Amino acid sequence: MTILEKVAYLRGLSEGLGIDETSKEGRVFKAIIDVLDDISLTVTDLEDDVAELSDGLDEIDEDLGALEEEFYGDECDDECGCDCGCEDEECDDDELYEVTCPACGDSIYVNEEMLDEGFINCPNCHEKLEFDFECDDCDDCGCDDCCDHE
Repeated sequence: MTILEKVAYLRGLSEGLGIDETSKEGRVFKAIIDVLDDISLTVTDLEDDVAELSDGLDEIDEDLGALEEEFYGDECDDECGCDCGCEDEECDDDELYEVTCPACGDSIYVNEEMLDEGFINCPNCHEKLEFDFECDDCDDCGCDDCCDHE
C-alpha cells in the first residue's frame, strides 16, 4: 500500500465513523488528514523525482563507462601482467616513471621516450623539468652510453 492509499484509507475511516467535522475533535481529525494528504503528495512527487534522477545518473554512468573504455582501452589481465593488452610475454609497452615537480609538487608520469628528450614542461605549472642520466658504473670504462656492467 502506498502512502496515498494509506491516507485515503484514513480519510475513509474518518468518514465511516461519522465524525462531526464541526466539532473540535472533528476539525482536528480533518486537518490532520488534510496535512497527511499534502505530505503524501509531496513524498510521491519526490519519489518520482528521485527515480528520474536515478535513471539520468545511470545513463551518465553508462556514457562515462563507454568514454573510459574508449580512452583507456581494454584493461584486462594479460600474460605479462602489465594490463597493456599484449598476448606475448615480452611486453613492448612503455614503463612509466613518477616524477614530482619541485615547483608545484604535482606528480607526473613519464615514459622512456620523454626521459630521453632530456626535459619536459610540467603540465600543471609549466616549469621546465630537466632529466640528466649519468651511469655511475660508466665512470671507469669511459663509454659514452650507459651499458650493462657487471
